[in-house]
Amino acid sequence: MDSAVELQDVSKSFGKFRAVDGLSFRVPKGVVFGLLGPNGAGKTTTIRMIMNITAPDSGQILVLGRPLDRETQNRIGYLPEERGLYRKMKVMDHLMFLADIKSVDRRTARQRIGEWLDKMELRPWLRKKVDELSKGMQQKVQFIATIVHDPEILILDEVFSGLDPINAALVKEYLIDFRKRGKTILFSTHVLEQAEKLCDEICLMSKSKKILEGNLKDLKLRHAGDELRLAIQATPAEVAALPGVHRSSAANGEFVISLAPGTDRRDFLRRALERHDIRAFSQREPELEEIYLAAVREAGLEETRTIE
Repeated sequence: MDSAVELQDVSKSFGKFRAVDGLSFRVPKGVVFGLLGPNGAGKTTTIRMIMNITAPDSGQILVLGRPLDRETQNRIGYLPEERGLYRKMKVMDHLMFLADIKSVDRRTARQRIGEWLDKMELRPWLRKKVDELSKGMQQKVQFIATIVHDPEILILDEVFSGLDPINAALVKEYLIDFRKRGKTILFSTHVLEQAEKLCDEICLMSKSKKILEGNLKDLKLRHAGDELRLAIQATPAEVAALPGVHRSSAANGEFVISLAPGTDRRDFLRRALERHDIRAFSQREPELEEIYLAAVREAGLEETRTIE
């Protein structure tokens, strides 16, 4: 599969501080890719290097198969962590100005901006100055500015910052729609719950280094432990007494069972079926935060704080 973005052994220091250390990853075309990690992990520096705002000290960055140039830059929609808005400009004027920079003709720009102002429920504020808007509204204006030229790659740094839960869910829906249209989305966040619901592929960072990369579903399967969910006709005491059960708990009409070390799952299920009626079973998928913390421990890069 062709790459939309590829980093090859990229490093960046600011004085004695190593912001990004030997980072490599590949973003396939047409996926949602999450660059994940706590604040200070190196995510924003990485994105700024992809966008050629700051140059790497070493390594190579390719966008659509070549170093970033003016032509490829026009195929990208970039939303920075720091709002790049002219605060004294009116919302409509601001968006038209940014569309013009991206070579969108005025008629097309007005049509697209109008549609997105309605989708984002911003039309009543189109004649307001940017600094009269709330932080969340400003983020929605910046999101429209990012997509007005219909880019094929979206690079979004903390796109959900400042958005309330309703508007965050709205943006997630639009990102999913962009992916269905074949666009590539690379976004950074320190909130793993958001990434878990959106991402096809992820790169986990900690203290300037990559600690894990890959397809999210594959990573969940790889890190799944010996926990099962069972819908079983049995009492808690009967479940706890099944051969191979180390620990069990009841939740939402099911049992979550931890198997004892060395217990074969197929053997356990066979024995359980001999004693009780099992309506359904599944292996419990680990949450992304569990995968992250396990990878951090394995890499010896324990964080002093947890990810939200």
